Amino acid sequence: MASIGQIVEQTTGSEVLKRARQRAVLVPDCMVEARRIANTVIAGWHGRRKRGIGENFWQFRPYADGESFSRIDWRRSARDDHMYIRDREWEAAHTVWLWADMSPSMMYKSTLASVSKESRALVLMLALAEILARSGERIGCPGIMEPISARNAAERLATAIMHAPPTEGLPDTRMIRGASDIVLIGDFLDDADRVMERITPLARRGLRGHVLEVADPAEETFPYTGRTEFTDPETGEKLTSGRAETLRDDYQQAYLARRGSMSDQLRRMGWSFTHNRTDRLASEALVAVHMHLSGMPPAVNRSAG
Repeated sequence: MASIGQIVEQTTGSEVLKRARQRAVLVPDCMVEARRIANTVIAGWHGRRKRGIGENFWQFRPYADGESFSRIDWRRSARDDHMYIRDREWEAAHTVWLWADMSPSMMYKSTLASVSKESRALVLMLALAEILARSGERIGCPGIMEPISARNAAERLATAIMHAPPTEGLPDTRMIRGASDIVLIGDFLDDADRVMERITPLARRGLRGHVLEVADPAEETFPYTGRTEFTDPETGEKLTSGRAETLRDDYQQAYLARRGSMSDQLRRMGWSFTHNRTDRLASEALVAVHMHLSGMPPAVNRSAG
C-alpha cells in the first residue's frame, strides 16, 4: 500500500548541525503561525487576571464579614443596599517554563495531517509565549533560555530554539527554583509509568504543571491495511505485519490506555492534561491550556480528536 506517513531520519554525530539547521528553517514559519493563533485567542481572553496588589481596577464584589472597612467602596455601595469591596488586579510577574519535545518521534507527519508533530509543538509553545509575554509573565525554557519578562519574549525564545542543539527526552529542570508553572508539550509515546517517573518529582518540588500531548491522527486511528512495515524513529527497530488491519483494535486499546493512565495520574497530583491532534486547530489546545494556567479548567477538553 502507499505510505501513510513519514519521518525525518534521526541525526547523530556530525549530522546534529544539519538537524539544527532544519529546525532553524522551520522556526520562523512557526513564529508567524504562532502569532496569528495568539492574536485570535487573545481577542476573547483578557489575561490571567486575579485579585491582588496593584493599581488597576479589577472588579467589585460583595463585602464579607471580617474584611477591613477601609477596602469598602462607599460610592458603589451607596447605589443599593449592599456593601462592595473594590478589588485591584494582581500585577506581580509569574514565571512560566515552556518546553517542546524535539525528539525524532515528533518528526512524524501522516497524510491525514497538515503539519508534523514537531511543527505543531513549536507553534503551541511560541503562541503561549506570545500571549503570556503580553500579560507581563516571565517566560523561560529549561536548558535553552532563562526566564525573561519582555514584550518580545516569544521572538527571543524562537531565536534561542534555532540555535539550540537537538535534545531527546524530558528537559533538565534542576535550574527551576521556587513556585512556578511548567508546560510540557510532546507526544509522550513512552510507557505512561516511565513518563510519570520523570514528571512526579517536579510536582513534589511545588511546580504546577500542564502536559499537552500532540498526536498525529494516524497514531490514533491506525489506518494501516495489508503488508506494512513500521519503524521506531527513536531506535530504528522495524516490525512488519502481513495484515496490519488485524492489529488495529489491540493497538487502539493500548494507545488510549496509555493516554488515560497518564492523564489520571497527572490529575491526581494536581496537574492538567490536554491533547491535540495535528488535523485539528492548534487554538483549541491553546485555549484549554490558558484556562488551566488561569486556574479555570475548561469543562470539556475540546482538543480531542
